[in-house]
Amino acid sequence: MTRKYFGTDGVRGCANQHPMTAELIQRLAAAAGRYFRRDGSDSHRVVIGKDTRLSGYMLENALTAGFTSTGMNVLLLGPVPTPAVGLLTKSMRADVGVMISASHNPHQDNGIKFFGPDGFKLSDDAEREIEAMIDGEIILAKPENIGRAKRIEDGLGRYVERAKSTFPLDLSLDGLKVVVDCANGAAYKAAPMVLWELGAEVIPLGVNPNGTNINLGCGSTNPQSAADLVVAHGAHLGICLDGDADRVILIDEAGRVADGDQIMALFAQSWARDGRLSRGTLVATVMSNLGLERHLSGQGLTLKRTAVGDRYVVEAMRAEGYNLGGEQSGHIVMTDYTTTGDGLIAGLQFLAEMVRADRPASEMMRVFEPLPQLLRNVRFGVGATPLDNESVKAAISAGEDRLNGSGRLLIRKSGTEPLIRVMAEAEDAGLMERVVGDICEAVEAAV
Repeated sequence: MTRKYFGTDGVRGCANQHPMTAELIQRLAAAAGRYFRRDGSDSHRVVIGKDTRLSGYMLENALTAGFTSTGMNVLLLGPVPTPAVGLLTKSMRADVGVMISASHNPHQDNGIKFFGPDGFKLSDDAEREIEAMIDGEIILAKPENIGRAKRIEDGLGRYVERAKSTFPLDLSLDGLKVVVDCANGAAYKAAPMVLWELGAEVIPLGVNPNGTNINLGCGSTNPQSAADLVVAHGAHLGICLDGDADRVILIDEAGRVADGDQIMALFAQSWARDGRLSRGTLVATVMSNLGLERHLSGQGLTLKRTAVGDRYVVEAMRAEGYNLGGEQSGHIVMTDYTTTGDGLIAGLQFLAEMVRADRPASEMMRVFEPLPQLLRNVRFGVGATPLDNESVKAAISAGEDRLNGSGRLLIRKSGTEPLIRVMAEAEDAGLMERVVGDICEAVEAAV
């Protein structure tokens, strides 16, 4: 069943345009408040965090109004990483957590992500129930039962200490020089603080947010500036976070970039060697490179694939008891430490592997040889359904026939942006480029 407001990762869109208007977000919060107050008891609470987007102020106030109108008390964390909201929702015994962020999107976009009382993102079924309540009658609290709101000053500090606690006590970052790119986003305070307190010499980038520069020429989707800094300063590692710090891209001492697949491969083989990898399985999405799957198979390990979206990875992990998963884009989920992707903690675990092995990053982050992979995006307008177009279907079918088992083709609509994502893998890079190009041309013609 198609959801009306929720996408792959919460509700997302351009700020001050449907659905990201103050009016709709207030109703969303009221619906969520009523959903989490169904037992009728008092003392319900919600924690709300945000990244550094200008529109975060507006949406924070709208959420506060909606939640308090249903009798929920609101605890405002201010700018914190998304994983901090998951952590604090559970540790502060809140009924629900909310992160205001559009992750890696540009500043004009924003989004709402929900966490349940266990600190994990909501299921599709829970989101559908909340959606149904948005368009219906929402029962408001009596005047004497309206909720209260207050600022929480120590939320960031709690997260900083939790992140530090995941780094092995017998190791230190003394002598290591680390570039950390915070994307002018939610981790602009936390990430440099954690690395410095663990002993590293920190070279910060993207730590001067102004409301409109989040992800602008920096962060995990734009790692070149960080790569240049790594080389210029002779740093040992670069850590690039996105706007809400739930994903990471790493850079070695020569300025070369490693994506989430390489990071997951390193962790999987290391954890398996130490007897820590639950059931010998790594969970990743259909986007992860076929080379990762082949590498793990060669080591007697299993790759379990899910739909795109880190919460689908987490759902599979929880359902079957796995403890390591993630996405090629840099969401690394380690349920031994966190309830969702955490770019900073993933960076710390990579540094721990470097220190233990006493090897440079360049030798640690090229774990397997990836198959040539190409991903292109085609933007479409409101109301368009290009994947239903017959010429697009024909182009996709022709592409599959041309690959003929020698590669892999994945076509999907983005859950966070109005994009059709066309991805192919093949041992023949030229064939792969031609197949992707033909499909993109068909999609462009259709839109």
